[in-house]
Amino acid sequence: MLSVELHTHSSLSYDGRDSVELLLEQASAVGLDALAVTDHDEIDASLRAAELAPEYDLVGIPGMEVTCAAGHVLALGIREAIPQGLPFGETLDRIRDQGGLAVVPHPFQESRHGVLEHITKDELATADAIEVYNSRLLTGRSNRQAERFARRRGLPMTAGSDAHIAEMVGQAVTNVDADDRSVAAILAAIEDGRTTVEGERTPWRISFRQAAGGAKRRVVNRLSTYLD
Repeated sequence: MLSVELHTHSSLSYDGRDSVELLLEQASAVGLDALAVTDHDEIDASLRAAELAPEYDLVGIPGMEVTCAAGHVLALGIREAIPQGLPFGETLDRIRDQGGLAVVPHPFQESRHGVLEHITKDELATADAIEVYNSRLLTGRSNRQAERFARRRGLPMTAGSDAHIAEMVGQAVTNVDADDRSVAAILAAIEDGRTTVEGERTPWRISFRQAAGGAKRRVVNRLSTYLD
């Protein structure tokens, strides 16, 4: 059984702060077996993390968090960026064309680009897996909704810290019953539903710092674009 973190963001994300080295260091320190860096609509840092992961005794899973027309979708196991803005179904197809896994994070949380504001539950059920525990929660209601949905539809379940700073890595993990310690085995086990999830709520002080830092970086980025 491998302990896997499937949802993190590096400084390449518009709202991320830390380098992939810091994310990998934290993942190793808390005893994880594998880490996916899933930046918003960017893949370069994730590919670098996957390359460096063995130095930290980790399996590095390449991927990204795609902003499709309906909301966010995690693309795990891909090597080329998926364009943003595509329809939900086409986004899933593009991920699978690369041999990747399409996991929908926080689908019931519309305020955070959850897809159910724009697609039906039948469409959601076409995903490869559903993130049923996301550490960045307020009441936990959307996580419970996601878990009930996944269980009713017989869909594989994952968890993710949705970490935007290094100290968040490992707050929520997916325990994966993989045949061996590799990206292919981990993704195959997730697709087969050989997972259990566990996690803890992001402490409020960290959520506040994370949100404040993200807002500051967005302002700086917009000013830089304007000045350019």
